[in-house]
Amino acid sequence: MEPMTPLEIWIQVFIQFMPVWVMLIATFTLSIVYKRRLGLYGKLFDSPIGMVGFGIVMFWVFTAIFADMIITHDPIQVVSGMKNKVPGTPVPEGTAGFSHYLFGGDNLARDVFSRMVMGAREVLKIAPAATLFAFMVGIVLGLPAGYFGGKFDTVLSFIANLVLAFPVILLFYLLVTPEIVATGIPTYMAAVLFVFPILFLVVLWNSRYFTQPAKRNLFVALTVVIGGWLYLGLAFNADPLGIVSMPPNVLIVFVSVVFVNSPTVFRIVRGIVLDIQTRDYVAAAQTRGEGPWYIMLWEILPNARGPLIVDFCLRIGYTTILLGTLGFFGLGVSPESPDWGSTINEGRRLLSIYIHPALPPALALMSLVLGLNLLADGLREESLKD
Repeated sequence: MEPMTPLEIWIQVFIQFMPVWVMLIATFTLSIVYKRRLGLYGKLFDSPIGMVGFGIVMFWVFTAIFADMIITHDPIQVVSGMKNKVPGTPVPEGTAGFSHYLFGGDNLARDVFSRMVMGAREVLKIAPAATLFAFMVGIVLGLPAGYFGGKFDTVLSFIANLVLAFPVILLFYLLVTPEIVATGIPTYMAAVLFVFPILFLVVLWNSRYFTQPAKRNLFVALTVVIGGWLYLGLAFNADPLGIVSMPPNVLIVFVSVVFVNSPTVFRIVRGIVLDIQTRDYVAAAQTRGEGPWYIMLWEILPNARGPLIVDFCLRIGYTTILLGTLGFFGLGVSPESPDWGSTINEGRRLLSIYIHPALPPALALMSLVLGLNLLADGLREESLKD
């Protein structure tokens, strides 16, 4: 069997990504048609920069979702004779999957294309969720710190500054080292940090439906039951139904991301609250006799959504880089993981001889972070027009 030409390789790559192209076309078509009904998200399609960023980000999101349909081989399968083979090399007869390695083989004879595709899933199943948890922590602590001030604000600001005083990469590195993991510190941190989303929702429902006890009690009960179930499974791998769990290595990385990002989010939320609480509509809510948490969650927070959404997108990009850095150092994830950082690290060892194993995951990582930054720029541009 003959090797594939560069043109044949790219045609086949385009075909493999067909589910992604279909979903991108459908998403853009529906979003543009109904953009006037979609709020800030719809306004994003008035910004060329935002559209480009959104397209890049959604390309990788759909790639992660349909990774099993896109890959041509098992990403951890070792095929004899395919070590460091160049792109388009045919695989031995009888090998499962596509007839060629589209992007060549790595130093362990695994398919670079399939590992790049599956790496998107590894990154996107951690970065957005961990960033969201960090925002829950930052919002729950930042709102009262900025609104009430006093000793509470002083203590939390001091702790946040203390954490931020450490270089992020060094702090991240320390949290995932085996010696720290052996002490059980990541599990204790998970036990504390994973409470905040439940706490946020409970306070949210209580403040909104305080005058409607039946509805409030229903929402709070559902939050506590479902949130407690997820909490046990994610933090302690103790789901009574055995459905929800998080591998220990993923939990360590997840908790590290939340811990590292939370102080920065806290400072952003606190600063926004200090500014917004002087506005007339906050004074009007206070005059009506609304409670502090109602004012914070239903008057101040919605009016801070623009900067927070922009920072959320940027922070996912920072988290993606941090995850890639950890993978590059071989920390936090399993050695055979196809995450982009690990793949780049394995490929760079022979970079002067074989560039193809490290280049695809490096470009993938760069493009996702670029897309998130462009998306954030588009959202910032449109939020300023509100």
